[in-house]
This record gives sequence, structure tokens and C-alpha cells, in this order.
Amino acid sequence: MPGMRGMGPRGFLTDEEKQNVPKVTKELIFRILKYLRPYWFQLIIVFAIIIISSVLGLLPSLITARIIDQAILGKDMELLIKLVILAILTLFLSNVVGVLESYINSWVSQRIVYDMKNEMFRHLQTMPHSFFTSEKQGDIITRMNSDISGVASVISSVLTNIISNVCTVVTTIVALFNIDIKLSIIGILVIPLLVLPTRSAGKSRWQLLSQSQAKEDELNDIINESLSVSGSLLIKLFTQEKNINRKFDTVNKEVVSLSVKESRAGSWFRVVMGIFTNLGPLLIYLAGGYLIIRMNDTAVTVGTITATVNMINRLYRPVESLMNVSVTMTRSMALFTRIFSYLDMKPDVKNAPTVIRPVLTQRTDISYENVEFYYSEDVPLIKDLSFKVPTGKMYAIVGPSGSGKSTVVNLLPRLYDVKGGAVRINGYDVRDIELSYLRSNIGMVTQEAYMFNGTIKENLLFAKADATQEEIENACRIANIHDFIVSQPDGYDTQVGNRGLKLSGGEKQRLSIARVILKDPKILILDEATSALDSISESSIQNALDILMKGRTSIVIAHRLSTILQADRILVISDGKIVEEGEHDELIAMDGVYKQLYETQFRKVIQMENEKSA
Repeated sequence: MPGMRGMGPRGFLTDEEKQNVPKVTKELIFRILKYLRPYWFQLIIVFAIIIISSVLGLLPSLITARIIDQAILGKDMELLIKLVILAILTLFLSNVVGVLESYINSWVSQRIVYDMKNEMFRHLQTMPHSFFTSEKQGDIITRMNSDISGVASVISSVLTNIISNVCTVVTTIVALFNIDIKLSIIGILVIPLLVLPTRSAGKSRWQLLSQSQAKEDELNDIINESLSVSGSLLIKLFTQEKNINRKFDTVNKEVVSLSVKESRAGSWFRVVMGIFTNLGPLLIYLAGGYLIIRMNDTAVTVGTITATVNMINRLYRPVESLMNVSVTMTRSMALFTRIFSYLDMKPDVKNAPTVIRPVLTQRTDISYENVEFYYSEDVPLIKDLSFKVPTGKMYAIVGPSGSGKSTVVNLLPRLYDVKGGAVRINGYDVRDIELSYLRSNIGMVTQEAYMFNGTIKENLLFAKADATQEEIENACRIANIHDFIVSQPDGYDTQVGNRGLKLSGGEKQRLSIARVILKDPKILILDEATSALDSISESSIQNALDILMKGRTSIVIAHRLSTILQADRILVISDGKIVEEGEHDELIAMDGVYKQLYETQFRKVIQMENEKSA
């Protein structure tokens, strides 16, 4: 089943599945049915078709009985032709009905997948930044794609198969007892002899197959890691070729050994299947022959024996499938439970019940008042932090690595919410401002300039969807990236590649600055925005940053002295607190954390730049 890779084979639960069996409640069932409700009419048609198909499936066996008893043994050629034509028409009609059922079924299941994917995507857009930093990206994609796509299989296969199997069993048993009660009882009593042994033989085979699959996964991990660019480089640098070859050989040998065992077990499995599949019909032939030969039972004919055998064969797979229905339902419920676990996550950063949209044209004072923040309560990251940034001023935040600088600025656009205290703009708590309005007035250039896989123009329009070509080009000229763009064969329609990999770090950073210029925010945050640039690239966009910050209230996290010296005030953060603040010369005179940073970081950068210029 899609989205359920790693689960045990059909009919058996893995140990992990047994430990994590979902609790099936009335609420869970009703929640699943909610997705089916819009398509109730189509589902009724599907179920009606299944019933019709089950009845049609009986006709070939019943017609065969008449062909043998009345047409062939009765030597009636005209009847034989009519019955054969009727059998052909029945087969044709049965297949047409099956195609119709498959089409409607597929349409309904895919529509439900469409609805669920839309719901999940919209929900994930509301999740806070912390969700995406804590959850594995692979898990998020699995929920969005594999798990929800697996719902299609649940609807189109699991649900309809259960109904189809029940209908097949019921209609077949009714037909069997109408043909001959004695043979029917013998045939039905034989079914456990067919199902139970094959389940036992199948279980050992599937255990081997599961072990083989696990080893295949291990082998694939070795291949992916060792033959990747980074992995192969690491192996060469540490001369580990012999060890990795030995490891690969060991796992590869185990894969081959398990595959041979599974193949051997599969051969015996097919032998067992063949024996027990034919055992039931043979016993019916024996019983029917006994009734005809010894008991002179005129009610039993060759045709009834043949029809009974066909009916019993028709019962085998549905009965086996229904015996596994608990396993099938467990896996289906587990799939929905995984999906609902994400949909039930409540965003902790959201709009207040009553929100405001304060005017931010004349004033944009920023104040942090006794702010506290932590990811875990026992490890506080920011403690009792307070400072104010007046309108139109640029404040620089510096501090050792891991001191909480990025977290401080992330609290302003509410990528995270404070745990204590408040962050305010013009005296308004940011938690009271409408979230989309707040973020639309804040521009942020981060250390990693992220680009979507598309054109340069598409990435720029992300900031302002209705921007004119003139506005786009003006923003790029200010960011000193326009000349580079027009030098490309496709100009602004140049593809940037996945995550912007076709561009250099400096080019991506200048595009991200152009994107913020296009947004024209009232408040600006630069989170080490020039860290990806060399001194030449930094120099080429420093004027752009000056223009961008002019008249805007700005907070800059910087590690370059040239940026810090332009700040109206410098805030020094250490261990989540402001330990020093002032201008450059004042902080140097304090002989504290800032001077230590200057001696260990800023001076080195200055020396390197002087050496390059020399």
C-alpha cells in the first residue's frame, strides 16, 4: 500500500505494527467518514455495481452446469450454442461493469486525496517556524505525499474489497446451497483446509522476505552514502576504500543468502498452494462421484459437481481476504492516524481573537520589554532582555556564536512567540497585530538566501506579485544585480535551479536583497546578510543596503566591522542577555565582551581584507 512501506506483508503485522496498533474509536471512524460524505452518491453507485458484479460472477458457473447437463449430455446443439453465447455475453457484461466500478472508484479515491492534500498543505502553512526546524523534512513530505496518497488505496482497494468480498461470499454460499446442499457443506468444510495451511506456509516466506528487504535497505544506504559526491570524497581522504568494500561485500552476501532462502521457501509455498487448492475440488469430485455411483443420487449431476467446484474456487480468495481484514483495517487506521496527528497539531503562533492593524507610516519604534524565550523550559535562551530601537535608526546586534542573536530578531515577525515579556511596535504588542499585516511590514534578509526552483523574475515576484517590470529592474539596480541578470541569455527568465544552485552565494544574496527592496517594508532585519559575500561583493552591495535601510527602522546582526560601525547603536548579547551597549569606541573602552569579539573576530577580518587589497 502506498505510504505504508516497511509494514508487514498482507495478512501479517510486523512487531512494530503490533506495538503501535491505533485505537479505533467512534470519533476516528466518523472523522474518516467525513471525507467520504461529499461523494456518498458515487459510493452508493460503486456499492450497487459491486453487488451486480457479484451476481454476474455466479452466472458462468451456473451456465456451465446447464451446458454439461442439458446441452452436452442431452445432445442439444442449439441449446449449447445459446448457452455459450449467453456465457460470453455474461463475461463481457461482467468485465464492463468491472471497468465502470474501477473508474468511479478511482475518481472518488483521487478526489478524496485531492481534498486531504489541500487540507494538509493549508494546515502546514499555519504551523510556526519551530515546527519546520524540529520536524524532519522527510517526515513532512511523507505525510503530504505517501501517507495521503495511501488513502486512495484504502478507499479504492481496502473498503471496496471488503464489501466486494462479503458480497461474493454471501451470493456464492446462497448459490451453492441452491445447487446442492450436501456438496455445498463438503465444499465449505474444505475451505479451512485451503486457507489455514497456506497462511502458515506464507508466513515463513514473508518473514524471510521482510528480512531480505531490510538487508536491501541497508545495502542501498551503503550505496547512497559511499557513492555520493561527499561520501566518496570522505572515503578517499581517509583511505577507507578497503573497509567500505568489505562492508559492502558482507551485506551483499547476506542479501543473496536471504534471497535464495526466500526463493526456496517460495517454491515450497507454491507447492503447498497447489496441493491444497486442488484438494478441495478433488474431495468434491470424490463426494459427488460417491453420491452418483454408490448412492444413485439423481439430484447430483456432473454439471452440479462442476458448478460446485467452480463456486468453491470462487470462495477461496474472498474468505482468505476476510480472514485478514483485521490486519488490513489496522494498517488503514494507522495511515489515517498518522495523517490526523499532523492535522491535530495546533499552531502556537496565530492571530489573537481580536487583532489590530496599526498605521506604520510615520513611526515604527521597536521595543523589547523583559523578553524571555526558551525552546525547553529547563534551558532558557533569552532572559529578561530589554532594549528600544527608535524610528528610522539602525541598531546592530553582536555576540558570540549561540548567544541568541537570531532568536532575538525572529521574535519581531513572530517566527517564534515570547515566553515572557513583550515585543512591541509603536507600543502595540506584536501578538495583538494581525499576523499577515505584521509580516508584510517587516523585510528580512537572512544568512541563507533561499530561492525557489524557477526563474529570477518568479523569485522576485514572490515579494510583490503585481510588481511591474520597471519596479523589478529598479530593485535589481539598487541591489547591483541588474547587470548580471541582463548579461544572461534568458535575462530575468533565467532559471535559478533547485534552491538557487545555479547562482553563486553573492548572486543569491543580492537577489534576496532586491526581493526585500521590492517588498518596500517599514522595518528591516538583516541577519548576517553579507556573510555569504566576499569583500568585493560586499562592497558592491553596501550602498544598496544603505539605500535600503535609509529611513527604515533596522536591526542588523553583523559580524563585519564595516557594517557595525554604521550602526546608530551596538547591542552586545551574551548568554541571552544584553551585557553591553553603546557606540564602537565606548564599547572598546569598556574592555568587555565587545572588545574580546573585536580582538578575536573583527580585527582578523580587517587584516584579511587589508591583505587582499594589498
